[in-house]
Order: sequence, then C-alpha cells, then structure tokens
Amino acid sequence: MSRKLISIVRRLVPSGGTGQRAAKSAVWLFGQNMVDRLLPLVLLVILARLVGPLELGLVGIALVSMSALRSLTEVGLNEALIQRVEDNVDRYLNTVLAMEVARGVVIFGVLFLAAPFIGRLFDAPAAVPLVQVLGVSAVLRGLKNPAVVYFQKNLEYHKMFVYTTGGTLAFFFTGLAFALWDPSAWAWVGAFLAADVVRLVASYLIHDFRPGVGFDREAAGDLIHFGKWITGSSILYFLYNEGDDVFVGWLLSPVALAYYQYAYRMSNAPATELSQVIAGVMFPAFSKFQTDVVRLRESYLTTVRMVSFVAVPMGVGFAVVAPAFVTAAFGAEWLPMVVAMQLLALYGVYRALGKVMGALWKAVGRPDYITKTSFLKVLVIAVFIYPVTVRWGITGTALLVLAVNLLVSLPINLYITGKVLEMSGVRTISGATYPLVASAVMAGATWYVGQALVLPAWVELCAMVVTGGVVYAAAVLALDLGTNWGMRANLQQLVSSVVS
Repeated sequence: MSRKLISIVRRLVPSGGTGQRAAKSAVWLFGQNMVDRLLPLVLLVILARLVGPLELGLVGIALVSMSALRSLTEVGLNEALIQRVEDNVDRYLNTVLAMEVARGVVIFGVLFLAAPFIGRLFDAPAAVPLVQVLGVSAVLRGLKNPAVVYFQKNLEYHKMFVYTTGGTLAFFFTGLAFALWDPSAWAWVGAFLAADVVRLVASYLIHDFRPGVGFDREAAGDLIHFGKWITGSSILYFLYNEGDDVFVGWLLSPVALAYYQYAYRMSNAPATELSQVIAGVMFPAFSKFQTDVVRLRESYLTTVRMVSFVAVPMGVGFAVVAPAFVTAAFGAEWLPMVVAMQLLALYGVYRALGKVMGALWKAVGRPDYITKTSFLKVLVIAVFIYPVTVRWGITGTALLVLAVNLLVSLPINLYITGKVLEMSGVRTISGATYPLVASAVMAGATWYVGQALVLPAWVELCAMVVTGGVVYAAAVLALDLGTNWGMRANLQQLVSSVVS
C-alpha cells in the first residue's frame, strides 16, 4: 500500500511540458486549496457555535485592518518574479527579503499605534488588543524565505502544497485548542500566528536557498516597475473586495460585519476556491505563452471551459442550499445573512471567471488593466453603497456588489480580453454557456427537493446536495452528447496530462 502511494505521489510530481506540468500542478493546488480553505471554514463553524457573531465581528475588524495595510504596501514582488522570462531570479531574492521585512515592520508599527483609533472608528474597544497582536503576523510573513516564489514560477506545486498545508494544519489545531480552552476572538488570532510561524520555518526547510543581507536598487527598480500596477490593483482590490466590509462594520455594527464577512467567505468558497486552483496555475503557464497569441488563446479558452464547468454549478448550487446550510452549520442566530449569502454566491461565479482574465492580463505584462477596471468598480460602488446599505442593510450591499460586477465590469473585461487574444469579447466567455444551462436545470431540481422535504436541516442539506450533483452530472452528459461542447474530451485530456 505504501509503495503504491509513493508511486502515485512520484507520478504527480510536475514534469514534462508546460501543459503536463500545469495539469499536475493543478492537482497539488487543488489539494492545497481544499485543506487551506476547508479547515478554516470548519474552524469558523465551530467558533460561530461557541462564541457567536459579536466575537467574530471583532476578529473581522482586526483582519480587515491587517488586510488594508497589506494592500496599501503590496508592490507585486512575487508576480514580477513569476512574470520574468528568465528561469533563475536568485539575484533579486536578497532585495525581495529586505523589502518584505521592511514592509512587515512598517505594518506592525502602524497597526500597533493605530489600534485605538480603529477601535473608536468601529465603536469596538475590545478589538484594540486583537489588532495590535495580529500585527506580528506581518513581521513573520516578511521574514519567510523569498525563494518560495520558485514553487509557483517553476510550477512546483508539490512543494507549495507542503509549505502552505503545514501552516493550515497549525492554524486549525491551534485555533481548535484555543476555542475549547477559552472560546473567544483570541482563538482565531492565535491560530493565525501559529500558521505564520510554521510557514516561516517550512520556507527554509523546503528550499535550500539562503538569502543574505543586501539591497540592490537596480533590481528593486526592475521589480517595482512591473509591480507598480500590482500595487494599484491591490489597493483597489481591497476597496472593492473588503471596502464594503469596512463600510458595513462602521455604518451598522460588528455583528452585521460578522454576518456580511462570513456570508461572503462561505458563499464564495465553493465557486472561487476551485477556480483559484486553475487561475493560480495558469498565470505562470500563460506567462510562458505570452509571445504566442495562438497558443495563449487556446490555453485561455480551455481554462475558461474548465473553470465554468466547476464554478457555475457550485455558485448557483450554493445559492439554492444557503438557507438549509446556514441553519445546519451556524444555527438560527445566523439566519439574517442568508439572502446576502445567496447574492454573493452568484457574485462568486463571476469572480471565478474574472480570476482567469486577471491571470491572462498579468501574463502578457498588462497588470494595469486590473488596476484601471478595479478603479471604475470602486468608483461605482462608492457612489451607491451608502443609500443601499441604509435602505436594505447587508442585503443591499451584497446586491450592489453583484450588480456592479455583472453590469459594469463584465462587459469591459470581455472587451479587454478579446483585444488581448485577438478575438470577439463574447467568444472569450462562450465556454460558460453550457454550464449555465446545466446549472439552471440543477437549481430547479434542488430547489424542488428542498421545498418538498420536511426534515432536519442537516438531512435536508445532504439530500439537496446529492440531488444537485446527480442532476448536474446528468445534464452535462446530455449536453455533451447532444452538442459539440466537448467537455468529456477536455476532462480526458486533463486526466491524461496528470497520469502521463
């Protein structure tokens, strides 16, 4: 048995051409994301039962404060190294370490000093020590071995799996121990720091590069020249992705913030985390084709078909089962977040496809597209967020986020992507057509089962999920046999690339 397992692992080590390396890397990244997202979500459900929305709202304030400073100081160093054509980027790594350490120290100092102000801003003085202690995380992250960038650049995701998953396991078990000993917001903060410590140690154990003390201004300039657009897009990404969190916490309450944040996390996890696997692998893969528009186009279209095949049914399906899921996992206390969760689940479908477009734009050296489109999105949300949140609470905020992405961002993104690939914008997303049809059939059947059954929440949820999976699989098979979709051929090619 052990020999078989070793043989399987060896066969999954990324090797061969770019397509085979990308396919095998996707397997590792899928496993990594499953662990990296599932365990924190399980811990979240446990904490939701033990401590309630108020304590998790305090955690949300600390996390959004950290995220704001990380976004303001993001200069896209990893992206710049991955996008570079040369395979060996050792000459940049000492400079990267120096910049990351400086960044971590600055974030910690600002958070420590600004914590009392943050507590007053959200009318939550209990959040002050949480913000200050969480700032240590920035220093720990800055000290990691910068050579871990090679795991992505060279599509060595088996090493990234070990690096990331080790921290996630530490996060889960430390948080669980804290929660059972002292169920409070500190369980989440302790888990966060434990993950950072384990990943810091692992970064030096897994890669043999040992950075030295030094700073090369020319190397820094090369990286920042590419990364300046990543900085802009990072800030704007925070504003449109978490700015609504800040607004909800400030205008409404920490409890409303907890509802909104965890509605977002839970609803987006199914659709976007799996697609993040593909998009994460495809950025370095697209980068290798950046000068060959024909291969780039073929690779992009195949990726969109695969992402849509996974993300569309998961987003639509989660929207249907959300009431049963919240009742079963969180309890009746959390039911006010259901409608917002359903709207954000649909937004997750768009977000999944948007990740593929973003990976493409960065790969061809145009991260400025991300920055410019994000700015427009932030501008529109800023205009309307106050009246809709005052009128409809977190449901209005979620509806605004969905509407802006579908009505404003999507048409522009399709036009830009079509221009990059030298094809019509509509064709760039045509791969989502069949999954949308199959998901509509699935949604109808799943909703009917939920309405027809009067069972305990967990049993009803399981019945709905099984029904959705079976109906979607049948709809996919029928569409593939009756049209030229070619999904079975894509899946067979993927499996062949992995096992070859």
